[in-house]
Amino acid sequence: MMKNGGWGGKAADQDLSSISSKLESVSLPGDDAVSAVSSVSAYPVSAAGPGSTSYLSSGGTETSEEEDRLPQSEVSLMQKIVRTKLVTSKAEIEVLRQDPFSPLHSVKSFEALKLKPLLLKGVYEMGFNAPSKIQETALPILLADPPQNMIAQSQSGTGKTAAFVLAMLSRVNTSLNYPQVLCLSPTYELAIQTGEVAAKMGQFCDDIKIRYAVRGEELARNHRLTEHIIIGTPGKVLDWSTKYKFFDLSKIAVFVLDEADVMIATQGHQDQSFRIRKFLTSNCQIMFFSATYDEEVMQFAKGIVPNPVLIRLKREEESLDNIQQYYTLCEHKDDKYQAISNIYGGITVGQVIIFCQTRKTAAWLTQKMTKDGHAVALLSGELTVEERINVLDRFREGKEKVLITTNVLSRGIDIEQVTIVVNFDLPVDQQKGADCETYLHRIGRTGRFGKSGIAINLCSHLEANTTLKHIQDHFGNCSRKSYFFRRRSGSSKRKSKTSATKEGLLTIL
Repeated sequence: MMKNGGWGGKAADQDLSSISSKLESVSLPGDDAVSAVSSVSAYPVSAAGPGSTSYLSSGGTETSEEEDRLPQSEVSLMQKIVRTKLVTSKAEIEVLRQDPFSPLHSVKSFEALKLKPLLLKGVYEMGFNAPSKIQETALPILLADPPQNMIAQSQSGTGKTAAFVLAMLSRVNTSLNYPQVLCLSPTYELAIQTGEVAAKMGQFCDDIKIRYAVRGEELARNHRLTEHIIIGTPGKVLDWSTKYKFFDLSKIAVFVLDEADVMIATQGHQDQSFRIRKFLTSNCQIMFFSATYDEEVMQFAKGIVPNPVLIRLKREEESLDNIQQYYTLCEHKDDKYQAISNIYGGITVGQVIIFCQTRKTAAWLTQKMTKDGHAVALLSGELTVEERINVLDRFREGKEKVLITTNVLSRGIDIEQVTIVVNFDLPVDQQKGADCETYLHRIGRTGRFGKSGIAINLCSHLEANTTLKHIQDHFGNCSRKSYFFRRRSGSSKRKSKTSATKEGLLTIL
């Protein structure tokens, strides 16, 4: 039975170094059995290389089930809805222009954009005090006369939706009662989300009208749209414009294609987008936005956007420098649960996220912890989008201190109070090899916003020797530092903290 009063205190009330010190004295299963082992690199290394199917033939991770993965459209939607603040980025902006000698301006305030007063009021009402990194460069280009086409790439949370919505609202001529702006989104939910941003930003501009072109929206035959902005999905927009003639695509002055990487992943959307594009005039301003910048996305962009200014916000690598990493050996699932029980009763921190590889393991752990009388939340792919958002809201508000989840907790969602991440199962890819990037994004849920954090990995001897060793080597060979701490039992002779070994940047307690 777990001790009461475990992970209940606020993270701000405590020093992470004292938590780390307490963690050393917590008894964990497997410590006595391997007390003579001083480091991961001391284990014999398997001949199996990265990606080999023999990586996890036994040990703690279940291999009979598929990983819990969400469609990219749902990941993107969750990031938009749940995020409470823009990402503060120090990453560089890359700008590629057709004419390298044309002037390039950036702005540090929204006043510098000379927006309509009521639109500027809406921007401030939304809590935007100053342009984000990508907005500083993108907005002067998007609002320039004559209009310029743009391809923009940056990760979620950097302010690109607000940037193109502001441009959409700015381009509307309210004296003309027909659609002038068309924004395509890959799904119903993402279209509604974009529309809500537009409605909030334009809340004081009563003369600007918005219409959704999504499932469930039906119009009478021979109807002619008078709204200025249409936000919808490709199939519905194509039907309304070409089949039913509700509006004229040749009169569209601004065309926005959002979430292009998600659009490509949705069957039929890419072709429908191309068909819509063919009806637009050469004077139409085209804005193309994507979170990724791979070859498939760029080929899509080239077929949509002529002579673009290309803006790219380089992705910042998540730092591991302020995250203390531990691992403990647990040969079976019950051993892992006992380890969590002991940790739970031994330290008091803010909030904790526990990652499992499959829905089945996450459900088992949730049921077991709940049975022992502890308030935990479960987040997995079988929940609806609304249910997942509700779970995250409750966790962020502190109503549950422990969140048990699979890989559906996307990298774009930050919860400031999280101070400990536990890998109940080490992350592996479809070939059962170490998934280093998922490891990075998982433990990156702690140590956010410059604060310190702790990551605890529960693994078998075999996993320590293969998966964990590979993760250690991967980050040891990269510019990102990765320190692995081996927690030893209280009965063992405790070594002082030593410097990193040459082979693996390994630090021993």
